[in-house]
Amino acid sequence: MKNQDYINLEVQYGANNYHPLDVVIIRGEGVWVYDVEGKKYLDCLSAYSAVNQGHVHPKILAAMLEQAGKITLTSRAFRNDQLPLFYKELSELTGYEMSLPMNSGAEAVETALKLARKWAYRVKKVPQNQAEIITCTGNFHGRTITAISFSTEALYRDDFGPFTPGFVSVPFGDENAIARAITSRTAAVLIEPIQGEGGVIIPPKGYIKNAAEICKRNNVLLIADEIQTGLGRTGKLFAAQHENVRPNITIVGKALAGGFYPVSAVLSDRELLGLFTPGEHGSTFGGNPLGAAIARASIKVIVEENLVQRAAEMGEYFIEQLAEISSPHVKEVRGKGLLIGVELKKGAGGARRFCEGLKDKGILVKETHEHVIRFAPPLVIDKPTIDWALPHIRDILNMK
Repeated sequence: MKNQDYINLEVQYGANNYHPLDVVIIRGEGVWVYDVEGKKYLDCLSAYSAVNQGHVHPKILAAMLEQAGKITLTSRAFRNDQLPLFYKELSELTGYEMSLPMNSGAEAVETALKLARKWAYRVKKVPQNQAEIITCTGNFHGRTITAISFSTEALYRDDFGPFTPGFVSVPFGDENAIARAITSRTAAVLIEPIQGEGGVIIPPKGYIKNAAEICKRNNVLLIADEIQTGLGRTGKLFAAQHENVRPNITIVGKALAGGFYPVSAVLSDRELLGLFTPGEHGSTFGGNPLGAAIARASIKVIVEENLVQRAAEMGEYFIEQLAEISSPHVKEVRGKGLLIGVELKKGAGGARRFCEGLKDKGILVKETHEHVIRFAPPLVIDKPTIDWALPHIRDILNMK
């Protein structure tokens, strides 16, 4: 079967809730993927940063196969031998005392919100059902009803109400707006240190640090959604660390399992995660032995292959080279580590056509918010590979 045969089947039988580029990928290795017709592509999206370790990393694959041959699921009704080790190793890596594993990033966001609300009622003594959580314009925290309840993107909200109450929206990047929005009912402030889906929007220097200080002064929790920015993507283990901030709660996912399996987690200390009691929250698959074994191998690869430092070095080089490209269409190049956005001018005709042009050159990227091309290759990318891609990127950014 050819690419178009698979595309036709997908169009006929699948719900039309995505607008993918017309490439049908059959296998991957490192930073490269291949379509069903044998064409090779450089992956510069990394499944939205889920494959920071590269496609089909052999050490993660070995861990997955080994565990799959033993036991894959016990539910949390029983204990397994992988979850305790995952807890320990994740704590040692991140510095948080405890974690609560889930599956998707959206589930982890929901978990963090429930935790913040419980803390508000049990510790801060906010009156029941009156807790508020401050969120930011332009955010993306998932597609559940609750997550879209505090989205400011009409596309995510239209036709899906009524929405979950208890959220207050303020402009992203404005810590003074956070301070003004805090009341005695405020439980937490939920922030993406860099808004990836929003267009690789980087807040002003000092924003995260100032927001953390405001939260501390007002007895409010700071929650960092690091599902896309965490685990090395921006050149630090967590993007909040660029400003030496340790949020009360950090949410991770995506690269936590290296693209092999959906694993997410809420990270915090005992004073917060210790508030949960049996039966209050859970997931049949959350913390399963297969996912835990895969996640253990995934974080080990991040450490052993020094992927955080690699992202910092390769990201600095890639951003510098992209910024030097002279194009009448480019408004701005911005990023941290290997999370990079190339924003196009309004008259450029939208980012989609440039993404399709790059696909034809053997480079896979995706548009976000219509006018931004996001470059986020696996962290294992090297300088020669970037150098191979740059002339193709330059050609496409200069097309009419």
